[in-house]
Amino acid sequence: MSADENLGLVYFPTNPPTIDYFGGFRPGDNLFGTSVVALDVQTGERVWHFQTVHNDQWNYDLPNVPILVDLEVDGQAIPALVQTSKQGLIYAFNRETGEPIWPIEEVPVVQTEVPGNWTSPTQPLPTRPEPSEPLGLDPDNIIDFTPELRAEAMELIQDYRIGGPYVPRLFVGHDAGVVANIRCSGGLNITNPATLDPTTGILYVPSSKSCGGGLVASGADADEPDNPATTGSTISQWVSGPGRGLPRVQGLPIWKPPYNRLSAYDMNTGERIYWIPIGEPSQEMRNNPALQGVDMSRFGGGGNSIQMVAGDLLYATEGSSGAPVLNAYNKLTGEHVGEILIPSPGQYGMMSFLHHDYQHIVVQVGRPGRLVALRLPGMDIGPVH
Repeated sequence: MSADENLGLVYFPTNPPTIDYFGGFRPGDNLFGTSVVALDVQTGERVWHFQTVHNDQWNYDLPNVPILVDLEVDGQAIPALVQTSKQGLIYAFNRETGEPIWPIEEVPVVQTEVPGNWTSPTQPLPTRPEPSEPLGLDPDNIIDFTPELRAEAMELIQDYRIGGPYVPRLFVGHDAGVVANIRCSGGLNITNPATLDPTTGILYVPSSKSCGGGLVASGADADEPDNPATTGSTISQWVSGPGRGLPRVQGLPIWKPPYNRLSAYDMNTGERIYWIPIGEPSQEMRNNPALQGVDMSRFGGGGNSIQMVAGDLLYATEGSSGAPVLNAYNKLTGEHVGEILIPSPGQYGMMSFLHHDYQHIVVQVGRPGRLVALRLPGMDIGPVH
């Protein structure tokens, strides 16, 4: 949760109802699932809310707490709330009123073909900022390292129905003429939250492109009176079935890099001002004969970052599956200024503080889980975020 003491409001993100990939037994928007909700801290009354996904069937629970920041948008001071998402969408509101800072449009989405299911005809899509990764998989996003790779990729995708983050699954035994429905987006998750520098209004968002799909399989039709484990329970007509993701092309993802990156957004304007690749391509990718001679310096790879701003620097790791390093960047430009080895990859978060004229940075790392403390030469680093 987040709280604004002056407004007397507390803000929290919510999860969707169960289960994933089928919502036929819970038709409608399912308010207040997958929503940002603001409550009066004194009375507990709801002051405002915004639902980011209607009838969420994709496990798009909001992974990070709402970020509170004061912005200046078109010359107007706005007490803002910024909410990031698993889909790579970024929502920005006036945290006092709940009004979107930039329009959020209800856009038509692909509808379910699963018997008995229900999907919302539209989903909310922010007009600004742009998503951290492209939604869907249009031809401009298909690999083109060589004409041969692109031709193979374009042929493979003909067997799939590909769309944005709200494409529902097909069912086992369907006759839709494709292998599966595929949803493509790319955001962050609980283990790699975004961070925001209140001195500049710049939001730093880790992300990785992903395209996934699968089928739903038939579940139990009704309660079984002779089985106490099911009696009185909601038995779903359809349940999550086999996965049906996109195949690779000669060992490579069908979509273009970067595969992991960290984007910087000026939330005063809603513009992405730069992005930097996170991690390095795997050795397997570097040795792939199809990529001989290809510049991989902006590919990224190896896990999402966790990050923090202190003074003029942006500190970032390479995530739980990345290299065990802590990088330092110019926070305004993304220029890399240094790195230091840490015992294992970072995950979840970090903090910094000044003690006896020395700056200390504490990084959460995994495998095994522990805290790693680093000390830098003493200096006045300013606020830490």
